[in-house]
Amino acid sequence: MELRQDNLGFLLADVSRLMRRAFKQRLEGSSLTLAQARALVYVTRHEGVRQVDLAEMLEVQPITLARLIDQLADAGLVERRSDPTDGRAYQMFLTPAATSHLAAIKQVAAAIQADVLRDLDEQQAAIVFFALRKMRDNLGSR
Repeated sequence: MELRQDNLGFLLADVSRLMRRAFKQRLEGSSLTLAQARALVYVTRHEGVRQVDLAEMLEVQPITLARLIDQLADAGLVERRSDPTDGRAYQMFLTPAATSHLAAIKQVAAAIQADVLRDLDEQQAAIVFFALRKMRDNLGSR
């Protein structure tokens, strides 16, 4: 069986890789790494998330996330709080200092999205988002 040039998995992986590369390049000069920026965004979306669950969301090992959270905590951007339901676990919360970093991340993300969708009209862009959400939901429901 021959793999088609437009294989969906490869195409999605290529677009994702190129978007990560662009994000990383635009973050240069910032005090954040791509991994730190991703962690901040996930904590924003899931305030109070347990550290072990955040590691799963980011698809990293818990020890890797622990070091990442150490860096963000040392920078004053997140704080760990004991989970009231499990004294061994920690929950992640943003600090007010994270606000300016999140604004910068949002600007970079918007610029990259504009680049990605540059040659698409509104209807085509809406179809892309619809299709990607549907694919995510199809795989996420298993």
